[in-house]
Amino acid sequence: MTYKSKLITLICCLCLVSLSAQVEIKNGYGFEMVKTVNCTPVKSQDRTGTCWSFATSSFLESEAIRMGHGPQDFSEMYVVRNVYKDKARNYILRQGKANFSQGSLSHDLMRVIGEHGMVPESAYSGKLDGEKKHNHSEMEAVLKGMLDGVLKQKRLSRKWSKAFDKVVDVYLGESPQQFTFEGKKHTAASYAKEMGLDADNYVNITSFTHHPFYKSFVLEIPDNYSNGSFYNLPIEDVQAIVSNALDKGYSVAWDGDVSEKGFSSKNGIAVVPSDPSREDLFSKPGKEETITQEMRQEQFESYSTTDDHLMHLTGLAKDRNGNKYYLIKNSWGEISEYKGYLYMSEAYLQLKTVAILVHKDAIPNHIAKKMK
Repeated sequence: MTYKSKLITLICCLCLVSLSAQVEIKNGYGFEMVKTVNCTPVKSQDRTGTCWSFATSSFLESEAIRMGHGPQDFSEMYVVRNVYKDKARNYILRQGKANFSQGSLSHDLMRVIGEHGMVPESAYSGKLDGEKKHNHSEMEAVLKGMLDGVLKQKRLSRKWSKAFDKVVDVYLGESPQQFTFEGKKHTAASYAKEMGLDADNYVNITSFTHHPFYKSFVLEIPDNYSNGSFYNLPIEDVQAIVSNALDKGYSVAWDGDVSEKGFSSKNGIAVVPSDPSREDLFSKPGKEETITQEMRQEQFESYSTTDDHLMHLTGLAKDRNGNKYYLIKNSWGEISEYKGYLYMSEAYLQLKTVAILVHKDAIPNHIAKKMK
């Protein structure tokens, strides 16, 4: 081999080593999928606080696929506008001593389906005049200001509710009374029925010790404006339900805290490291905290765990060391190398889960019996 050939070979080897090092840094966790549930493409909630609607709609789109209806695109904003109206009534009746904001929970979407049905995105997008993105900042300010003005009146007429609806119409568009989907005329109720969306089939579950286990209670978080009840289970039962759901082809709507240093949407990783200061936190797996029920409770009561964000849990994976992770579909667009998904460790799920929503048939029999 000539000197020139040797030099070229050496350069090529060095390039391969450099490339391998870059791949190692970028994909140091070495994730391998173990189980996945069919789901629809990642969306973006844009400049809104409506992750609850995007996550739960995505969850129900997976349910529609599981039930044989094929991929669907449900309208997040159809649900949002109905919840705004419900929140406004609650805010007025409680004389302003209630939460009126963009946030809500999965059970609010399920309740809207039970009361008002569902429509496809093609029938109601919540965008007007060629808008490309959702932005509810101004609308929320206008609606909140309007309601606070109404509360200053000594006696209320019934006109404020109609006026509120008109303002929502201006920002989101009028709600469709009828629409055509795949050549068939529908109402929101008939479409929900055809898709098999029955709110009674789904269960809200949480895990905190300030209420008895295997009973339901009203979860004390700000976004639970409608006082929804949650079954209270030990965290190991919650994790068993998630694993059983994925194993049987069901997905899970997840509500939890994303304010931790170990959570990075940019890197697509959510972990609870024993050493949060380590520099390779998002480039390779490391030792994590051992989570206990007592730790969960302490962080909930100290506000270290708060109801920040809802996402859609769609799969199970393992890293290069064999550690278990849950694949989570986010609603912040196709960010990170995982195109809008995150890998959440077992420890993160155990510590930072506030609540989940699952189909009742996804609950293992021995746990379902305890829940009665």
